[in-house]
Amino acid sequence: MLVPVFSGTAVREAVPPLEAYDAVRDGFVRHARGEWTMQPKVYVANYPAGDFRAMPALGGGHALLKWVTSFPGNPARGLPTVTGLVLLSNAETGELEAVLDAAAVTALRTAAAGVVAAEALGRAGGSTAVIGLGVNGAETVRMFRARGAEPLVWDVDPERLTASAQELGARPAESLEQALAADSVVTVTPGREILFCLYRWFRFAHHRLISPAPPARSSLRLDSRPSLVAPVASLPALLSPGRGRNDYCIPYEVCGTPPRRSCPDLARCNRLL
Repeated sequence: MLVPVFSGTAVREAVPPLEAYDAVRDGFVRHARGEWTMQPKVYVANYPAGDFRAMPALGGGHALLKWVTSFPGNPARGLPTVTGLVLLSNAETGELEAVLDAAAVTALRTAAAGVVAAEALGRAGGSTAVIGLGVNGAETVRMFRARGAEPLVWDVDPERLTASAQELGARPAESLEQALAADSVVTVTPGREILFCLYRWFRFAHHRLISPAPPARSSLRLDSRPSLVAPVASLPALLSPGRGRNDYCIPYEVCGTPPRRSCPDLARCNRLL
């Protein structure tokens, strides 16, 4: 049996940003309708080095598995943070039909999820920012621009910020604080550093923080109105007919500090305010 193998280059050439956006948005909606199912993601942890993730799904006559890694220290070794494969099988016969480079698929999906979320949850005509300009962050900026938005960009590495902003045609933020002040903030980082603290969250009741892959640890209500707090995987519910665009938010582990304790970075929060 001959199985086609699609490299990262082949995936990127076949799927431009706008097509990836449409496909991911459609995938969220189809998942909400029950046409696709996704079993829980399985983590195989080897911390602090990184982890392996197995992500299965079923629908459209296919079954698939994404076996992907996340090793944040790899760039210092000259290696990519994300590697892996996507295996696509026939759901009726079980035959393997294709193998795709998971890093390229992940970059397109991560970018599309962040942009879909920003458009679904963000203020109409509001400002946007992308924090983190690695492979997935850069793809997020490309997708924003393909959708007609001009996000501010920020990266902890000044050289990468300058080079990436020039390559992407994006405007670099003058500081992290300036990027965090945008109406919609898409974070594409390893998540090891505090970006927003709880003090800032509760002072700004209507702030929306959007992450394409947020840790599922926080459950915050940001104001007195009933709010659905859900990860990006639950975006289909937000995109369903009859849903209001301003009553929902996406959680992100901002401090790891319970709300009743003082924020460990309160001085920095005061500066941001």
